[in-house]
Amino acid sequence: MTGPGFNRRLKTAVAGDDRAALVFLGNFEVEEQWARGEIGLPRLSSAGSTAVVNRMDEFALLLGGADDHVVLKTAPDREYLHYLGELGLRLPTVHVVADQLPGNTVTQDALADPGLLAVLERLGEQGALLLPHGVSELEEDLAAKAGIGIAGPSAALCKTVNSKVYSRRIADELGLRQPRGWACGTPAELDEAVAGATALLDEGAVLLFKEALGVSGKGISVIESARRLERTRQIVAKAARAAGTDRIAFVIEERVAKVADLNYQFTIARDGSVHLDFVKEAITANGVHLGHRFPPALDAGQLAELGRAAELLGSRLAADGFHGVVGVDAMTDPDGGLYPVIEINARNNMSTYQVRLQEQLLGPGRTALARHYPLALAEPLPFGAVRELLDGLLLRGPGGTGLVVNNFATVNAGAAAGTPFNGRLYGLVMGDSPAEVAALDAAITERLGRIEPSATPTRP
Repeated sequence: MTGPGFNRRLKTAVAGDDRAALVFLGNFEVEEQWARGEIGLPRLSSAGSTAVVNRMDEFALLLGGADDHVVLKTAPDREYLHYLGELGLRLPTVHVVADQLPGNTVTQDALADPGLLAVLERLGEQGALLLPHGVSELEEDLAAKAGIGIAGPSAALCKTVNSKVYSRRIADELGLRQPRGWACGTPAELDEAVAGATALLDEGAVLLFKEALGVSGKGISVIESARRLERTRQIVAKAARAAGTDRIAFVIEERVAKVADLNYQFTIARDGSVHLDFVKEAITANGVHLGHRFPPALDAGQLAELGRAAELLGSRLAADGFHGVVGVDAMTDPDGGLYPVIEINARNNMSTYQVRLQEQLLGPGRTALARHYPLALAEPLPFGAVRELLDGLLLRGPGGTGLVVNNFATVNAGAAAGTPFNGRLYGLVMGDSPAEVAALDAAITERLGRIEPSATPTRP
């Protein structure tokens, strides 16, 4: 699905010029900003993983070309940069914040750095545009203080179109198949939805009660009884009364049988044209994204149906003023049917950051698995040590077989909190067949499993 030149096509879409210079900003989990002030569900704290999530900013390094720029929380490992260069990847100019705090997003660190703001101002004067992972009020504040334009819609519009309430309502409007459910924008709509949902529970259904702006499996409650449903309704209603608002944003829908999770991406240009970039199988567990397999095991009819859904959704989003990258979660059912829109993510997605590697290194007719490998470490692990440990398993060039590391910063992000700590090594495993990729993945897992927290290998 992915044609050559995604970087140029993206520039045409968001800036109207395929030679425009973009400044990429990996402000992952921007939903946390969009959700500020919204009524939510009780949830456990995920503070322990914040430092690692914030270092996902390094994914943006592989989205830009040599004529682009990227803002990062810390400078990439030099041996990692050398490795990327050996693969023939030309990288954007890197700008590093002066004093990164692990609990801050890259946007927050950039806002606190007058020197970086001055650099962004100069880039803006030269015509460069800021392209965040997603636009919230923080990114608008950064752009305003730096005097640089944003290559995307307003934060308010981005928040609106990323809501699960918006997804459900426009899918209904467009006649796209969805699990049975309701979009709730007020307590009165929630009361009505609960009445209908109770009937589904009586039929034996299991329900998902979702915050409109939840991300990475957060903000979802599994409902299996009318008592729990009513209790959840009361929690939301009480929170709304306490906040003095009659505005809420939740979706209640049936949990349906599925065979595979899917993710497809399209890009909407400023003129409203829509381009389908790719379709991939998404690997998830309990609503949490773990990776992708591609190409997906779909037939021509299923791919065509997703293409039609992309055109319908893209045109509808464009009519509301949105342009840029849009990722859509979808599913296949046990009968081979599709649920072509489970939710819309009108921002960059994990799969967005794989496109350039897919274009330049994978090649047509081949298979890839994008995933992360958990690590338990006693001290920071340099890339050179990883390269030695995975000798013979790393990709050596375009069209080859092996692992391509596409984010190394997340390996050591947790070190600031003390030792031992947990890290993640992100990468794409490339091969000629699913069987070959699976064997490589197993070999990589085994090698990395040799690392013990009490004996982490180090190099100067």
